[in-house]
Amino acid sequence: MDLASVRIITADIKQMVSFFEHITALPAVWYTEDFAEIEIGSVKLAVGSTRTLNFFGEGMAVPASNKSVIIEFRVDNVDEVYERIKDSIGEKIVQQPTTMPWGNRSLLFRDTDGNLINFFTPKSTEALERFQ
Repeated sequence: MDLASVRIITADIKQMVSFFEHITALPAVWYTEDFAEIEIGSVKLAVGSTRTLNFFGEGMAVPASNKSVIIEFRVDNVDEVYERIKDSIGEKIVQQPTTMPWGNRSLLFRDTDGNLINFFTPKSTEALERFQ
């Protein structure tokens, strides 16, 4: 089994896709005006507009209502990424780069709909071993 994608449903797809293109420094592929994907390693970050919910049934997902999921990205150097994006995400920052007890250096911030995003870099020997 492979994790193929994580999909975010949003009321403002252009803003959300632009945000993720900026923070990942990767381009999105637009399949329709209501659906785009950004390929990040072996997984795709998919973004769909609320209009795509019509295909699944009413009430299946509610944009900007997540309080339980963190979307995590392993990056080569979280401090460098922080310096690159901090001015553009300013008020969305939840935690500046901090070394966590489990050995990752982590930057927490929110996307345009308030979803929690974690950029992290393994730092301790144990953390590095987990990702080899």
